[in-house]
Amino acid sequence: MFIWGGQIMSNEIIFTINEVLNEKNISKNWLEENANLQRSQLNSYANNKVKRIDLDVLARICIALNVEVGDLIKLQRNKGEL
Repeated sequence: MFIWGGQIMSNEIIFTINEVLNEKNISKNWLEENANLQRSQLNSYANNKVKRIDLDVLARICIALNVEVGDLIKLQRNKGEL
């Protein structure tokens, strides 16, 4: 969070894994197996609970889903008044 132009800016990185899974009609079980992930890892990314992104995990998810990194990660810009 930071202040810019009299507004509080609280930006977040949001994972859109659940949306991609729904669009492709793919289950979390399938992704877990094909990306060689533990369920807890997958849930952390899918539920936006990741504190530090593991690039190897992200690459495996991208390869399994045949998507680019930008298809899985979005920047959510939040503004608030001071």
